[in-house]
Amino acid sequence: MDILEKIESLALQTPDHSAYISGERTLTYGELAQQSDVVAAFLRSNAPWQKQHPPIAVYGHKEPEMLIAFLGCIKAGHAYVPVDASIPDERARDIVELSHAATTLTPENIAEIVRNNPLTKSGPWRAPKGDEPFYIMFTSGSTGRPKGVIITADNVGSFLHWMLDEQKFITQAEVFLDQAPYSFDMSVMSVFPSLVTGNTLWSISKDDILDPARMYRRLAGSHITTWASTPSFARLCLAEKTFAEPLLPGIKRFLFCGETLSPHVASSLMERFPHAEIWNTYGPTEATVATTSVRVDQGLIRKYDRIPLGYPRSQGKVRIMRDGVELPVGDSGEIVITGPHVSPGYLDDPVLTQCVFFETDGIRSYRTGDRGYVRDGLLFFEGRLDDQIKLHGYRIEIGDIETNLRMLPGVHDAAVIVKTENGTPNSLAAFVILTSGHTARDPTIARSLRAQLGKRLPLYMVPRTIRFVGHFPLTANGKVDRTQLAEHHHA
Repeated sequence: MDILEKIESLALQTPDHSAYISGERTLTYGELAQQSDVVAAFLRSNAPWQKQHPPIAVYGHKEPEMLIAFLGCIKAGHAYVPVDASIPDERARDIVELSHAATTLTPENIAEIVRNNPLTKSGPWRAPKGDEPFYIMFTSGSTGRPKGVIITADNVGSFLHWMLDEQKFITQAEVFLDQAPYSFDMSVMSVFPSLVTGNTLWSISKDDILDPARMYRRLAGSHITTWASTPSFARLCLAEKTFAEPLLPGIKRFLFCGETLSPHVASSLMERFPHAEIWNTYGPTEATVATTSVRVDQGLIRKYDRIPLGYPRSQGKVRIMRDGVELPVGDSGEIVITGPHVSPGYLDDPVLTQCVFFETDGIRSYRTGDRGYVRDGLLFFEGRLDDQIKLHGYRIEIGDIETNLRMLPGVHDAAVIVKTENGTPNSLAAFVILTSGHTARDPTIARSLRAQLGKRLPLYMVPRTIRFVGHFPLTANGKVDRTQLAEHHHA
């Protein structure tokens, strides 16, 4: 799919249709096309960049200028590098430095470029093609510095084929929730499927999340049809009783990715939004947003003890491997993803790239570091291989404990952390959100949960302490912030 050609064609056909809405700000397809032309012309005016096409960093939150910059970079043949303004300055500087960005665009200087550079002639533009970098997204690295995942034009094209042609998630007159930070690849699940089909992105700002009452007021008039977020963000919304079908009467589907979707969250959504589909998807940044998917219903929840990650996309393959050998169906091992959506590797890190990426018959594969198994053709997640800790001589999967806690009556969600002493794992602590009707003031509940868990797990896997919280702190990407939970435990 020629992404640029599709968006440009839509701008000519429906120039006044809203491409992006956030609060009082609206960006039409005509404005997006014209203003991104100006940014592209500005980038192309720098002669040395025309031979090398270095990456361009784009720093901000969820402003419409971010989309203008992304499209401007693409038109001028540059990969864009999204940098979220909420991260520490040192981290942002690391990303810009490691990406070798030729320059950094911000909402302020993008607006100035558009204002001060009237366009006299547009195009022809040269978007990235084939195996050329389309965007570079930085994720956390074990060295303490972020690592840049290169995603090519072909990778994005493969993802859009799956989303639009295979899954057929998009019908007509869609409004996509645009919630994830642009530096988190879940944002791609909303941004490009919406823009290449002429639909509308409805953006939630950082201020909205900090002021839930304001966010719900805005949601009431949003006309959202497709909701893409982490389960944690949906769980945060479910804490508000008005988060139900009357608030979002046009909702057609919920798409989840990024972390485990619990049966309780899925069931709560089915109860409150009886006419909406619930989809669970899975895919690391290195495999371009999503690799598997499954529609979740009560039959699926009853059949399995956890919600599966789904069936592999038709263009790809998922294998369970150990020590380079594919395991029989049902055996547990490392999830390995193969297909045209797999990244070529990490920017300027050939050693790490060689460790986790490999090719077989010219087809790229990625070793995810996730543990899972396949049953009935469905992929199931068991946790991170590196989440396996050794406590008092026993090997323990943190995800295994959390999954079993979520199965207990009265438990809405659970997160487990490891307490250390002098750098050595010493004990386990659990944080639990109770379902409505259960009160944390009852001193017997924690004892009861530990006793019930002891019937499902060995004693060494039962957390020493269980604390009750109203919600989990979230990272900028919408995932559970375990660092804050640990600080809360020591407070």
